[in-house]
Amino acid sequence: MSLTVPESFAGQFDDEAGEWLAGLPALTESCLARWDLTVDGPLMHGVCALVVPVRRPSGEPAVLKVTWPHDEARHEALALSLWDGDGAVRLLAHDDDAWALLLERLDPATTLRNVPIDEALAVVTGLITRLDRPAPPGVRHLRDNAARWVRELPAENDGRVPAGLVEQAVAYCRELTPGNHLVNEDLHYDNVLRGEREPWLVIDPKPIAGDREFGLVPLLWNRFDDVQAAGGLAAIADAAGLDRELARKWTFVRAVDNWLDSGEDHWLGAACARIAAATA
Repeated sequence: MSLTVPESFAGQFDDEAGEWLAGLPALTESCLARWDLTVDGPLMHGVCALVVPVRRPSGEPAVLKVTWPHDEARHEALALSLWDGDGAVRLLAHDDDAWALLLERLDPATTLRNVPIDEALAVVTGLITRLDRPAPPGVRHLRDNAARWVRELPAENDGRVPAGLVEQAVAYCRELTPGNHLVNEDLHYDNVLRGEREPWLVIDPKPIAGDREFGLVPLLWNRFDDVQAAGGLAAIADAAGLDRELARKWTFVRAVDNWLDSGEDHWLGAACARIAAATA
């Protein structure tokens, strides 16, 4: 077969990804051949990965996911193997060198994004509880992020974030001593899909070792007004059995970091400015 990378995917990357994008068709085709897979539908993608619907030799539907190599995704296969399908998409095979995963096929069109917020939060907080595991050795750790933010947040602030908020985020990074839970720092409504063996399953985890409270902010930036109407961050923390104050502090730190990275002209930066104001 001859695979063409969708322009809607390739166009999201800057020049540094040029070599990887140029080799992506051959890399994907080699994975299809290695696992004897047959393409079974149009190519899909998110921000960082190409996703190919496939069938295995047995006829079982699956998806092949080939990810742009980056640190946040480095231990995705490890996390999925530890969860072993319990609340998350099932990992069928993986090739760490190719950054390729063969995964159970879910329904990509049905997510928690448009589910009523009370139901969506009940599902996702239940999944947070189910997916709690001790972090295995080697997974990047939140304490390293916190130490880096102490240096970088003030240095990167060009005035777009009030200096007092940056100082507060730095103070929290100095103060907090992260635990060692396996945390998915990218758990949001579009990353929970409808499944057949379970109603809802997590996809696309970004594993980090630390406090579970660190993983809550994506639930605010996707549906901030809905969450506020449903009781806000405190209600999420309570439903997941987490510490309210720790949730507030890590949510604030992540909001400030993403505000700095994105700016208020970007939807994420604008959302994080609101979140920072609500959790300061």
